[in-house]
Amino acid sequence: MAYIQVESISKKYVKGNVETRVLKDVSFQVGKGEFWIIAGPSGSGKSTLLSILGSLNEPDSGRVLVDDLDLFSLSHDERALFRLNYLGFIFQNFHLLPYLTAVENVLLPTLAYPRKISKEKEARELLKMLGLEGKEEKYPKELSGGEQERVAIARALIMEPEILLADEPTGNLDSKTGEEVMKIFAELNRRGKTIIMVTHNLDHLHYATHALFLKDGEVLETKTLKEAN
Repeated sequence: MAYIQVESISKKYVKGNVETRVLKDVSFQVGKGEFWIIAGPSGSGKSTLLSILGSLNEPDSGRVLVDDLDLFSLSHDERALFRLNYLGFIFQNFHLLPYLTAVENVLLPTLAYPRKISKEKEARELLKMLGLEGKEEKYPKELSGGEQERVAIARALIMEPEILLADEPTGNLDSKTGEEVMKIFAELNRRGKTIIMVTHNLDHLHYATHALFLKDGEVLETKTLKEAN
C-alpha cells in the first residue's frame, strides 16, 4: 500500500448562485521518500489539493490516507495531532511573525505540542544547517527573502515531520535564490523526507521524483521522473 493514497478527491466552492468545481475526482499515490511536484496553471486547484493533503481543508468526496490513517474520519483534535506529528508546512509568503527572532519563529510549532518540550538546540542546528548561522537573533525584516524562506523551512522541520508540504515556496524569490531553496529540498529528500510541492515553475521538475499535472481541477497526467533515493 502507498504511503499516501489520494482517492477520488472532489471539491467545489459555492458563492451566491455560482458553483465552482475546484477538484474533480483526483487520485494518485505517493510512496515514502518520494518528491512530488504538483504543477499546473493558476486556478487549476493545486493549492486546494495541497490544503486537503494537509487536512486543513475537507473534500466534498473522496479519501486521503496517510500511513493507513483515513484523515477525514479523524476528529478535529485527532487531525490536529496528525498534522503535528506527520507534517511540516512551507508557504510562499513565509508567514514569519515579525516580532519574533529567527530562532523564535522556528520554535513556534513546539508551542502547540501537548507536553512542554525544549528544542532550542535543534532549532539553532537547523538554522546552521540551512546557512543561517549568526542570524538566529535577527528579526524577519533584517533578513532577505531567501533567508526568510530558510527560516520557514527550519520551522517546518523542527518537529521532525515525515512529510513536507510546500506551496509555491520559491514564488516570491528571484531565480538564483529559488534554485538555492530547491537544492535544499532535494537534499532533504535525499535524506528521506517525503515532499509534496506545488509550483507553476516547470524548471523545478528535475529536482523531483514524480510530477502531477492539473488543469481545471482534473489530473492531466502523472509522471515518474526518476527513482526515489
